[in-house]
Amino acid sequence: MSSSAAEPPSTLAMLPIITGLALAFTITAVDPLVLSLNMPRISRALEVPPDAVGFLGGAATLVIAAAVLAVGSLGDAFGLRRTLVVGLVGCTVANLLSAMAPGYPFLLAMRLLDGLALAAVLGVSLALLKGSVPAEQRPKAIGIFMAVETVLCGVTPSVGGWLVDTVGWRWLFLLSPLLALSSLALTLRYVAEPPVLRRRQVDVAGVSLVGLALLTLVYGIAEAENGFSRPGTWVSLTVSAVAGVLFVVREHRTPQPVLDPALFRSAPFTVAALGSLVLNFMVAGFSFALGQFGSVVLTLPQSTIGLLYLPGTLAIAGIVVLAGNLIGRYTPRPVLIAGLLGLVAGALLMAATASPTMPLWVLVLATWTTNLGSLVASAAVAETILSAAPPGKSGAVSSVQPAFGMSGYALGPAVFVLLLNLFFQRQWLDDAQQRGLSAAEAEEAVDATRSAMARSPGTAGYDPNLLRQSGLDLGWDFTDGLRLTMLVVSLLPLALAVAAWLLIPRRPRSGT
Repeated sequence: MSSSAAEPPSTLAMLPIITGLALAFTITAVDPLVLSLNMPRISRALEVPPDAVGFLGGAATLVIAAAVLAVGSLGDAFGLRRTLVVGLVGCTVANLLSAMAPGYPFLLAMRLLDGLALAAVLGVSLALLKGSVPAEQRPKAIGIFMAVETVLCGVTPSVGGWLVDTVGWRWLFLLSPLLALSSLALTLRYVAEPPVLRRRQVDVAGVSLVGLALLTLVYGIAEAENGFSRPGTWVSLTVSAVAGVLFVVREHRTPQPVLDPALFRSAPFTVAALGSLVLNFMVAGFSFALGQFGSVVLTLPQSTIGLLYLPGTLAIAGIVVLAGNLIGRYTPRPVLIAGLLGLVAGALLMAATASPTMPLWVLVLATWTTNLGSLVASAAVAETILSAAPPGKSGAVSSVQPAFGMSGYALGPAVFVLLLNLFFQRQWLDDAQQRGLSAAEAEEAVDATRSAMARSPGTAGYDPNLLRQSGLDLGWDFTDGLRLTMLVVSLLPLALAVAAWLLIPRRPRSGT
């Protein structure tokens, strides 16, 4: 038989490429995750104002969500590999400077800079994977890609907690540079620059509108905790809605949109994009709720909360590799549905079992199930979106996944906080009524508890003296609020799983 046609490289031969790009992609998840889990220690050390803690934790994520679409287009115009290198170097510099932060304003500035660098990393890493791996081998490569992320996302929270408890919070900011330099070495050695077919202008107006819509939406949801009638709430939400409408109009009229509306004529692409938003919404919201519930009600130290992500990490990695193989053999449809149902299972498990005395193994199982569902769904989302990218637009199209994903990551904590506070208030008001306390007396007790905790970030548990004085069982009230929150949010991945079942074709894959 003639062997004039070159054999495509094996998956094993492409392993350095896949690993280097996976390391880069993983930084964008690990960087905000370890910061959020250790925020109580950092905020106490730098005397961060209590009302600014949430913004500090989410600053980089908001910048990523607002900028990642522009980065995809820039990568197509100026080189995907070059853009990734710039992002990795920027991430390293921003984190090393963060480790030397003298105070809150400096650290906030570094988080914003880090967000820009991470947007560059996130916006092009998947596009480079598409350009570096043959289409027939891409599902397997995506499985390995997500498995690397799985292992690192399972290990780094516990490493971060150990560093903070052992040598101090400043050492936490060395984790991202370590991953970035490893990725940089592999990228420069093994990843080739895909040809730049044409230079594209960046839709600055479109990027600005989507950034404004997202920022005001998150701010409006956060302000809604204080009441929907407050100007800060309804003005922000109105501005977000108007900016969103103007963005849609702009993208339909401009010849080179940052987000091509034609892509959303495909039902699989639309479901996949929404899947990226929902799974990141669930993961970010769950991690926030886990941190609050673990430290406030279960009185767990930060290092223990980080360890919740570690058990079963290798099992998840193996399942994600299997998911990549199944996508290649069948379609992304069953894998996406299975992943979304895993997210539903994780939320329902928390809704059914959460209590101030719940066994730690149940909390580990809920965390494991949520992480498994999100990573399996991510593999299906990535393949569906990458397969829609035409030559020369890999960056612009592949950046849709992180754009929707980071939007969900930014919205998750804000919505979870809103729901948690809403249901918590409902629970302690019912508690007060049953104990014969007035709403004013109960509110005074709860406000005193919150003030005491705000003055001492990271202090676990409620003040027992306050509980004896008020008669309220705030631990159970908070837990019941969490259970209701998890029950409500479980409807999102369930609804999307139904949409995937109905809208994504069942036919076998054709070569893409």
